[in-house]
Amino acid sequence: MAHIQVEANGIDMHAVVEGDGPAVLLCHGFPGLWYSWRHQLPALRDAGFKTIAVDMRGYGRSDRPTNPLEYGNQNIVADLTGVLDALGVERAFWVGHDFGAQACWAAALHATERVEAVASIAVPYGVGFARKKNDRDGETGARKPRGRKPSETYAEIAKQHFLHLNYFQDVGPAERELGSNPRLFLERIYWALSARGSLLDFKRFPSEGTGYLDVLADPAEPLPWPWMSEADLDFLVSEYMRTGPETAFIGGLSSYRAMDVNWEHDPDYGRASVYVPALFLCGEKDPVLQIITPKSLETMPERVPKLRGTKLIADAGHFAQQEQPEAVNDALLGFLRGELAR
Repeated sequence: MAHIQVEANGIDMHAVVEGDGPAVLLCHGFPGLWYSWRHQLPALRDAGFKTIAVDMRGYGRSDRPTNPLEYGNQNIVADLTGVLDALGVERAFWVGHDFGAQACWAAALHATERVEAVASIAVPYGVGFARKKNDRDGETGARKPRGRKPSETYAEIAKQHFLHLNYFQDVGPAERELGSNPRLFLERIYWALSARGSLLDFKRFPSEGTGYLDVLADPAEPLPWPWMSEADLDFLVSEYMRTGPETAFIGGLSSYRAMDVNWEHDPDYGRASVYVPALFLCGEKDPVLQIITPKSLETMPERVPKLRGTKLIADAGHFAQQEQPEAVNDALLGFLRGELAR
């Protein structure tokens, strides 16, 4: 296992590289790090792949810009293609989870020549971005931004109950709350999003006077859990806190704040079709499945014509690759080998 630092898209990016062979780029979400793929790295290496697990912009040992405008889809894709450039990799299989999955879909759309195939965990292509008729400018033919801004939608929902997507929009409160309690936050959010958790309890809380830690319950079971040890959590906390509490979670928070950026500057995302081979995996108990509409999964084949399959991972929540690594590894390797054999 080699830890490397490379310059990509004007920032310093950290990645862990293992093995030789066809390249597999692993892109984590929030909360996550390269370490989120600790169970996939050796499995892919042993199967004959070159694995590249990055710390995404704003995380771990990569640079952490503080301007949310720098976290839009196209900038994130430029980071990742820059990492591939630095390693001399022309094309790769892109595997992503959560916001990392969004980055992989965006790469398939905007940097198709760099993408062999996409495997997405937890985030189907086009969530919340259904096609609309007459969505193009009559003169230029370019797509127009869809409806109202995401932040406006979040603010409307937050009138009914607490919504973290709305809470995260203002710079400052979330940084202070989560940065001053990093271990408590990470332990609670990992539990809440797991197969045993209860993330959707946030709907029971009013927005006024409520912070994110208020809606995240203490885990019902103390560490260690079957899929996370005390040492795992210690490592995650230390990596997030490398640059201090103010920027500990800037990567994830900025990705939420950049949703308006994507709405304005990437109107094709979710509406234009993606023509690379793809696989979608999701924990069967992932609360994201309860937040998104079933139609998102039903209509994905229309926008992803080469979708090879959708698989729900038993006894897994949002962190399927960590909660049920063997099942995820089997699905990924079957998909990758199948594409190489075509």
